Amino acid sequence: MASNPQLTVRNDTDAGQYELLAGDTMIGLAQYELGDGQIAFVHTEISPQVSGQGLGQVLVQAALDDARQRQLAVLPYCSFVRHYIETHPEYADLVPPIRRAAFGLPAVDPAIDPASA
Repeated sequence: MASNPQLTVRNDTDAGQYELLAGDTMIGLAQYELGDGQIAFVHTEISPQVSGQGLGQVLVQAALDDARQRQLAVLPYCSFVRHYIETHPEYADLVPPIRRAAFGLPAVDPAIDPASA
């Protein structure tokens, strides 16, 4: 999980969400549903007091890195997660190729074939 001196991302499996913590205070979450080797991200939220500081990106990157480590396919139903993957093509391979078009993502992995992106 991602961390720096002030921030930590943890996976609360009981709640089905990754949580972004500043010290002991939760300032963001990325809710998900697990099933059959996949993780469906359904909602991401950052506290209004800290919005606009790039903290959503910290949270989503840590969640996607964890999904990769756990070898889970990613279904980005959450628009924030989907946008993050669109703008960080190194994560596009986490979305199954057969499902990418449904999320508005390129069918071909741009990291493998940059000319086709």
